[in-house]
Amino acid sequence: MIIDLHNHSYYSDGVLSPSAVVRLAKESGCGVFALTDHDTTDGLAEAQQEANNQQIKLIHGVEVSAMWSNMTVHIVGLNIDKDNPVLQAGLKQHQDFRKLRAEKMARGLSGAGVVGALEKTKALAKTDMLTRTHFAQMLVQEGVCKDIKSVFRRFLTGKKPGGVGGKWAEFDEVIAWIHAAGGVAVLAHPLRYRMTNTKVQRMLSHLSNAGLDGVEVVTAHSTNEEIALISQWADEVGLLYSCGSDYHGWHNQRVSIGVLKDLPNANRALWSEW
Repeated sequence: MIIDLHNHSYYSDGVLSPSAVVRLAKESGCGVFALTDHDTTDGLAEAQQEANNQQIKLIHGVEVSAMWSNMTVHIVGLNIDKDNPVLQAGLKQHQDFRKLRAEKMARGLSGAGVVGALEKTKALAKTDMLTRTHFAQMLVQEGVCKDIKSVFRRFLTGKKPGGVGGKWAEFDEVIAWIHAAGGVAVLAHPLRYRMTNTKVQRMLSHLSNAGLDGVEVVTAHSTNEEIALISQWADEVGLLYSCGSDYHGWHNQRVSIGVLKDLPNANRALWSEW
């Protein structure tokens, strides 16, 4: 069975509606699929309706930004009760910060000569949830940068014109929100953060001690060597294995739903306990 537990709709920084993402998952052969928009569960009701029509198992999820050691990491909550008040109160904090951050990013970009940054970015987004991905796609579309990687390097990190510092909730608090909603907490794409291998291992240990349940051992871009490495580190700290493509649907991201390598040990699969 094809399982993909990390995907986005236009309720955060994806391109497609929740219904369209579910249909695409079905066409891709997924038997189990999670919608995990950034800091919002607003797309889940629509996704569930379509999942019922398509006869595909939808896992209710959310991807939550969190701070660890003064760095931003992403923790995916899976099998959550989307109406849980503790979770929703936490997500509301993050949504408010995202709105404030978008305004600050736009001001910074305007100061760097990008005229109408906020309006142009809003035109790309389907909801009022503006993310760094939206700003990055806008800058590529405007011809300011040739690709997403160069946008982040030139504009959207650190002290660059569109870089906005800010604190998300701490990792242990985010894990607690997910557990309060009856979900399992999974560290997303562990090798994507700018960390040494030693630091990633330390992070996995700290998060595991705080109640983290699993880690994405397989992502869309994982090599066999990376899968072996993450699964070994997961075993050392007692974390279960998850997998997800992190599909967004932007034409320049070259990621397809459900196109994932196999887990190295199916007995360690997160979903084996569901």
